[in-house]
Amino acid sequence: QVQLVESGGGLVQPGGSLGLSCTVSGTIFNVYTVGWYRQAPGKQRELVATITSSGSRNYANSVKGRFTISRDNANTAVYLQINIMKPDATAVYYCNAYSTANDYWGKGTLVTVSS
Repeated sequence: QVQLVESGGGLVQPGGSLGLSCTVSGTIFNVYTVGWYRQAPGKQRELVATITSSGSRNYANSVKGRFTISRDNANTAVYLQINIMKPDATAVYYCNAYSTANDYWGKGTLVTVSS
């Protein structure tokens, strides 16, 4: 059974930093493009960042320069470092693992940016 488990969400003040982690189990991690998506209250889920099996990164324009995605194939994990947080970053952040054959999602972790 494939499982994606996110951790690291919480309450952060504007301008602060936060690191999210996602561990993937039950499948061959190395073949997947993995990434982070988010869904803010009342809005649709949107792409935050992805990283391919070869390490190519893609970011939403709104997060470029402030968010950094990385992966650890040995530990089957993907990370998201969020810096200079803004209130509009408040959302549930979801981990995703995608291949041409499969598309898996975690249950999400809530990030709230507020003073």
